[in-house]
Amino acid sequence: MPSNDARTLLQALVPTAIAGVIAAVISGVLAGGKGVIGAVVGTLLVIAFMGIGQIVLYRTAKSLPQLFQAMGMMLYVAQLLLLLIFVAVFKNTTLFNPRAFAATLVAVTVVWMGFQARAHLKAKVFYVDPDTTNGSDKSENPEKTGSSS
Repeated sequence: MPSNDARTLLQALVPTAIAGVIAAVISGVLAGGKGVIGAVVGTLLVIAFMGIGQIVLYRTAKSLPQLFQAMGMMLYVAQLLLLLIFVAVFKNTTLFNPRAFAATLVAVTVVWMGFQARAHLKAKVFYVDPDTTNGSDKSENPEKTGSSS
């Protein structure tokens, strides 16, 4: 993974993990041990889904750049649907507190998406390839410049 991609991934991962720790502490105070377990499971689930999705998106961008935008939209919809399905399946579980789990899931998903958007906005990504615009891609017949007289 190129350094820009890894940097963007880390800029979303670290705040999400911090938000997950905060959610686990709050859930522990409000719902006890099962609340902590629910918050930790929710945080790990979001990090796994969003992280894997980000890696898939980066690989798609490298191999099929024309599909990047459509793949990104499809990927986010699929991730949110998978998270919704996971919440629906585990809404009546006794393994952890479902309310703490669902609240943490929503909160850390919003944190991930917000910091991912921030990372993309702050990234210095070239819109044109500087190697081909500097003249390093010179052809045999250079373009004439100046007057013809």
